[in-house]
Amino acid sequence: MAEMCDPKEPGDPSEEEEMFGGQRLAKKYTGLLRSSRTLPGCLTQAHLPLLLLLISLGFFLLLVTTLVQVSRIHQSLQRERGGHQETNAQGSPGLGGASREQKQSDLEEILQQLTWMNATLAGLCRHCPWKWEFFQGSCYFLSQTQNTWKESISACQSMRAQLVIINSTEEQKFLKAWNSKNNQRTWIGLSDHHNEGSWRWVDNTPLQLSFWKEGEPNNHGDEDCVELYSEGWNDNRCSTENFWTCKKPSSPCPGP
Repeated sequence: MAEMCDPKEPGDPSEEEEMFGGQRLAKKYTGLLRSSRTLPGCLTQAHLPLLLLLISLGFFLLLVTTLVQVSRIHQSLQRERGGHQETNAQGSPGLGGASREQKQSDLEEILQQLTWMNATLAGLCRHCPWKWEFFQGSCYFLSQTQNTWKESISACQSMRAQLVIINSTEEQKFLKAWNSKNNQRTWIGLSDHHNEGSWRWVDNTPLQLSFWKEGEPNNHGDEDCVELYSEGWNDNRCSTENFWTCKKPSSPCPGP
């Protein structure tokens, strides 16, 4: 989403992301920006994935270094153990016990560091981009501006997503609770504008599971597009400007 650093045109869906170096923030935090002039002027959320990548790279290099140390200590312990056994076989007392104990302690400490690094890397992994909500393997974005139904489709496509398709009762409950909390009516990816009464999602699949408000859809005034709000689904004119919700698959985190 590096385009968030570019100059924005009116109605650009990328305006849904906050700007840390834009004029809007500068007016609100003028004093803070004056004291931070050495920071980049475009420290937006587009830079955060790069920052996470650099942190992960640092952890990877540290991990490689640690593994090399573990290998060396292990080989040293193996050599000393072999030498100790050979000396005992010849009837002489074994030496170097304190050294082996120290190296064993160092090895345990390194293993603890590896465990900590693994937990830290797992915490850095995000299933969804910033400002997206994760639910049951998908990422959801709730807009802060309003568009027509077709404009909302384009806005989601610009973020490599699609206007939300609801596939389960659990997903409907999640979106309903989310919308109720923000008290917003939002477009979902359902309409019958191609064929009246034949409701299809934006991926052209037919409607199978529905959550209509009682008495809906009623097609009052050529209402061909569907909005979600606290009481359920309602058909509305596609030219109405509503908030909108995008959906896309989440990203898997690396395994242990």
